[in-house]
Amino acid sequence: MAGAALRLLGPAARRAGGGAPCRSHRLTPADDELYQRTRLTVLEPESPNTMFIDGYTNRGFTISGDLVVGPCAILPRAILQWNVGSYRDISHESLSLFRLLEPQIEILVLGTGDRVERLHPAVLKQMRACGIAVEVQDTPNACATFNFLTSEKRVAAAGLIPPRGTYMGI
Repeated sequence: MAGAALRLLGPAARRAGGGAPCRSHRLTPADDELYQRTRLTVLEPESPNTMFIDGYTNRGFTISGDLVVGPCAILPRAILQWNVGSYRDISHESLSLFRLLEPQIEILVLGTGDRVERLHPAVLKQMRACGIAVEVQDTPNACATFNFLTSEKRVAAAGLIPPRGTYMGI
């Protein structure tokens, strides 16, 4: 009967009754935990030159507060007008700008307008042969992908064609 009563009272009563201490419900730190410290060192502060796409319209893009009209190429440290009218104009020649960058970009995000369009497989193969991954998406998703890659400190670039839709803030 005494054993049943001790079980009902819990661990404190069991210890008082001569049982082994139970450490599974410990609320205070152990002695060795009191003296441990965590230290954080920032190796590289966030660059003020990081490009983020703030929004887009059917006329262009707002990139880091600057309005860019028409298709554009967003490079790691520059924004350029991109001489393409539609996804049909994306070719080996129009992508040569992205292959010439130094340091080489890891990934190129292409926004093809209102919807995802298929590019010629030879164009994509040539980019992969140069060591550049290509992600083809509709422009709204390409903007979000580029922002995500940039926030992760990836060396990314984007080629964007404005969608025909209405204004969307990102």
